[in-house]
Amino acid sequence: MPTEILMPALSPTMEEGTLAKWLVKEGDTVSAGDLLAEIETDKATMEFEAVDEGVIGKILIPEGSEGVKVNTAIAVLLGEGESVDDIDAGSGKADAQATPAEPSAPASTPAPKEAQAFPAQAQAQADTPAPAAPVKDGQRIFASPLARRIAEQKGLDLTTITGSGPKGRIVKADVESATATDTAKTTETTGAAKAVDATSPAASAPSAGAKPAMPAGMDANTVIKMYEGRDYEEIKLDGMRKIIAARLTEAKQTIPHFYLRRDIKLDALLKFRADLNATLADRGVKLSVNDFIIKACALALQQVPDANAVWAGDRVLKLTASDVAVAVAIEGGLFTPVIQDAEMKSLSALSAQMKDLAARARDRKLAPHEYQGGSFAVSNLGMFGIDNFDAVINPPHGAILAVGAGIKKPIVGKDGELTTATVMSVTLSVDHRVIDGALGAKLLAAITENLENPMAMLA
Repeated sequence: MPTEILMPALSPTMEEGTLAKWLVKEGDTVSAGDLLAEIETDKATMEFEAVDEGVIGKILIPEGSEGVKVNTAIAVLLGEGESVDDIDAGSGKADAQATPAEPSAPASTPAPKEAQAFPAQAQAQADTPAPAAPVKDGQRIFASPLARRIAEQKGLDLTTITGSGPKGRIVKADVESATATDTAKTTETTGAAKAVDATSPAASAPSAGAKPAMPAGMDANTVIKMYEGRDYEEIKLDGMRKIIAARLTEAKQTIPHFYLRRDIKLDALLKFRADLNATLADRGVKLSVNDFIIKACALALQQVPDANAVWAGDRVLKLTASDVAVAVAIEGGLFTPVIQDAEMKSLSALSAQMKDLAARARDRKLAPHEYQGGSFAVSNLGMFGIDNFDAVINPPHGAILAVGAGIKKPIVGKDGELTTATVMSVTLSVDHRVIDGALGAKLLAAITENLENPMAMLA
């Protein structure tokens, strides 16, 4: 029977998206890996590839449609020997828009998050050939290609699953529901997978459609009434702004933040940076202070390894590599691309990668794996003239460093003389569930030592 092509979850927090453009039309023949459409998520515009081969029998959702829910049928793919007449009557555009073809699991049973938390893994599943159709009592069991792939990866027997799709067809929601039940029965064998899943931002993030929390009595209508008679512009929240509002509200309410502050003298770093940039000028390399800060934090996480950790719900995950996220302001929001293995990279390599990530972040061209993960983040507002501030932790990270501007200040020198120095104020926001006060102090001391003695970072 015809196969429904579903709106995919292309980012960890995606609940709905905009079908920006169809790259195929009805009647086109497609193969696995062919581009079908461009989809705008809460983070970026991404291309959506075909999983199976066949003919596009019917497009259910027109391009330009906004608010298309994940798992909604957006088109129908015809297999060999199938025709448009085989498409179930009533599967029109309006019905597909209103009701997802494969409903989510009941609210009382949390649905597995593998596909949302790890889009790259989900894509890898899509690239794997579909397993042969299962047979029970001599009868073929009908299941969607995606349901078969998920079942194969999870080691599930499709003959034990009851389908809820048309004519008893097994769909994604049926396999996910069975996966959740099976996982509960085999905690010992899947505990590690659960722990990793909990590190994803999707593990604790509210749905993308969730409205930012407001005090009691301060809903939208109440606020609007307060400004009756005043001129204002009502700005519609896009997916990114909804996610930022929901996640940071949750982070501030649920993470026990505490703050550690230090002043860091930058004179040695600024001189060292100027010398390096003069030497590297012929190669077109220009290091920024932020490059040194990222490197200093990455090395500090190695020097204080117990602080290189994330909160995973019911456990702490202590990471080996220093994967440092860096906040990048873009129009309408921000990204936190992650530089993996930052402690291993040279300053010039780290600088080049950061420039590339920042440029693609501003164009919303980052792939999900480039802004997921990390154990630690850096947010630098010093370039905007901010002296100091407190940053909100981005879960599941254990800490975030808020960096202010370097300012010339009078200080007392080592011999008691009054002198001046370029001083940068930093604040380390720490998740007390992951890092205690003394450990956080050690981490901040290591960061300070690295920045005040920059040549040691090259040793």
